[in-house]
This record gives sequence, structure tokens and C-alpha cells, in this order.
Amino acid sequence: MAHEHDHDPEHGHGHHHDHTDLDWAEMGPMLESSAELFASLYERALGWLAREVTEPGLIVDAGSGPGVVACLFAETFPGARIVAVDGSEPLLERARARAERQGVADRFSTIAGELPDVLGELDYPADLLWASRSLHHLGDQRAALAAFAQRLAPGGTLALMEGGLPRGSCPRPRHRPARPPGADRRGAGGVVHTDAQRTAGPCGGDGGLARPAGRRGPEAHQDAHVPAGPARPASERARAYVIATLSHMRGMLTDALDADDLATLDRLLDPDDEASVHRRPDVFVLEAHTVHTAVRAV
Repeated sequence: MAHEHDHDPEHGHGHHHDHTDLDWAEMGPMLESSAELFASLYERALGWLAREVTEPGLIVDAGSGPGVVACLFAETFPGARIVAVDGSEPLLERARARAERQGVADRFSTIAGELPDVLGELDYPADLLWASRSLHHLGDQRAALAAFAQRLAPGGTLALMEGGLPRGSCPRPRHRPARPPGADRRGAGGVVHTDAQRTAGPCGGDGGLARPAGRRGPEAHQDAHVPAGPARPASERARAYVIATLSHMRGMLTDALDADDLATLDRLLDPDDEASVHRRPDVFVLEAHTVHTAVRAV
């Protein structure tokens, strides 16, 4: 999972599909950079979790990718041991290196394998299990939820980040100058919207999971992150992210797009074209996530 990845660069953190078709060592820097772009979003989500989960001993990031969020957990919960779980050893190598650089390697470890079965290798149950965009990659999602619940300590919390607003970048300009041909199919002016992630269903009732104490339903929290918007130029990191996303799309969808769409993408990626994302001032990135939590019955 990039954590997290369908394997487009926008999934910064986890992956669950056939790992033989992708070069994770090559994709690692892109996945890590895209996760870093949205670090403030994750920090807010983890800050919210810190108010819900007190003094966890073991935190598991199920689908950690290159470990950006796993290391944020180490920072947010300085007393916890962190285990990053992913199907890609090259990405876990990056996670370990990141933990070393950030001075948390003494309480940071990794497990390589496919979810959810690999969670059986944990030495003891988790107090907090975080699964970001990994559940929707698993075939039997109800069975996966049950497996996640089985790896929680009594009273432990499962936090699922699935769904939210479709991710978008590069807005429709008001006056549509020099609009590339075929733009209407992708959103005028080069709007990029991914397919909406399927939102995970309510957690209660799967594998002994229950609603958080004192709450009438599964807890949900949504946060939005706008690194750059129309009112100000995009940061270099945000612009690079949009370029990487479009470049990946261009490579993956060559056979699926018609000539006009391909021409549109080529113009958006041409650094010499005034209409390209390299140059246009209205590039922005918008991301919104929903985090669902549930607690294993004591």
C-alpha cells in the first residue's frame, strides 16, 4: 500500500496489490516526497488521535510505505514503540533510514509482508493500529477489519483513514487563457481529480470493535490541507507533486486516453508551454481525509 498507494504518486503512504509490477526502490523518493507534502494534514489527524488515545505502548502503521506517517507517530507519542508494516522491503528500508535520521530508531521497527496476515508477526497486541488507504486494497474488507481487531489489545483503537474529498490540483481559470485541447475531459485548464476513494464502512461490529466510549456512533474526523491555492503561488514542493502526478498519469494511461487527452497532458507537462503546470500561477493542491476510529471491547 503508499500506505498508502494505488500507485500513483498521490498515495504517500501504503499499498496492497501486486508488488511484482512496480519498482518500489525507484518509486520510494516520489512516495516519500508526496507524503511529506501533506505532513501537516497528518500531524493534525495525529494530534486529534493523541487526545483520544492516551499513552499507547505499541502503535502499528499497517501500510506504512516509506514511513513518513510512522515517524510522525513516533514524534506525537514519544513513549510508544512504533512498528511500520508494509509489503515492500525497499520502502521499509526508507522508513528505517528516516527513523534513524529523526532519532527514533531505538523504538522503531518494521515488518515486511502482506496485510492482514502479516500482523500475526507482531510480538504483542497494538494499542493503536493505523491503516491509511490500505483497507480498500484488500479483497475481503470485512475479514480484514476482523483481522485488524484481533491484533488490538483490549481497549485498543483502530484508526482507518479512507475516503474524503477527491484529491485535486490546478484549478479551472476564470478566463480560460490558452486552454489546451481536450481540457474539458480532464477539467478545464488541466484540473486533475482522482477517482474518489471508497469510504470504509462503519467499524462497529467487526471482530469485536465497538464505538468509542461515550459516543453514539463510530468517531469520524475530517481535515483538509491546501498547500497552495489560487491566491498565492504554489510552493516548489507542491508544484513538483502536481508535475509528478501528471507524469505518472501520462505513463500509466497512454493506451486508455484519446489523442486530445494525451495532447492536453503533454502541454501541461511541457516546461516551455505557458499553459503548463511548470509555469501557470494557479496551480494548487487540495487534500481532505476522513479518519474513522473504533475501539476493541475490553
